[in-house]
Amino acid sequence: MTDVCRESRVLDAVVSLVDSLLDDFDVVDLVTELTERCAELLDVEAAGFLLADPLHRLRLLAATSEQARELELFQLQADEGPCVDCCATGQPVSIADVQRAAGRWPRFVPAAVGAGFASVHAVPMRAAGIVLGALGLFGTRPGELNQADLLVGQTLTHIACVAILQEHSPTPSTVMPQLRSALISRVIIEQAKGLLREMLDVSVEEAFRLLRTYARTTNEHLTDVARKLMSDRQSRPALVAEIADLLPAPPH
Repeated sequence: MTDVCRESRVLDAVVSLVDSLLDDFDVVDLVTELTERCAELLDVEAAGFLLADPLHRLRLLAATSEQARELELFQLQADEGPCVDCCATGQPVSIADVQRAAGRWPRFVPAAVGAGFASVHAVPMRAAGIVLGALGLFGTRPGELNQADLLVGQTLTHIACVAILQEHSPTPSTVMPQLRSALISRVIIEQAKGLLREMLDVSVEEAFRLLRTYARTTNEHLTDVARKLMSDRQSRPALVAEIADLLPAPPH
């Protein structure tokens, strides 16, 4: 990719995401789109966002794939990995060859290699002097993030930060309620994904795609659709049927 082409793609991503911030948006949906943009622009296979809760425990907010989701969750269980270190230090982490970090992360490295990843990176998300979380980037080929890559990753991470904290200038007293709200939204969406997976007999990734597509088609917030699925038992069958209509037609 030429520098001019990449610059154009980065600007397009930034403008698109900032436009979303200036309109009515769903934070989990926006951050999921942001991770997808990161994977495209930084030439990595997958990306995910970890966000700190009010007790400073990291939680998964968004991921581009089920593999990335599982690896991010494994980081939290093992308490080691690029995002964990990034949040602890507030500094970017870039490991060109993850197998060389086995001494540093004895549990995380085998999991990353087993998932097919060869390089791992993390970029911090900060506001009001607080590290709010980290963007994890996972590549299937060895290679480090150069300064241009880090700048792109940091820029998109700042947009995620604004998305979560918008409406208020971030201060220590206003940060935590916003984090709690974002994480509650993610829990509701995870529950709805599981429900659709069982009722429609689809994968978790397909369930999430259907949920997002339906929300965008009906001009509703992703979290609102998920909440309706989980809380309104009376209207659930009709809603599931409408979502099921978005499934691709079986081949003849």
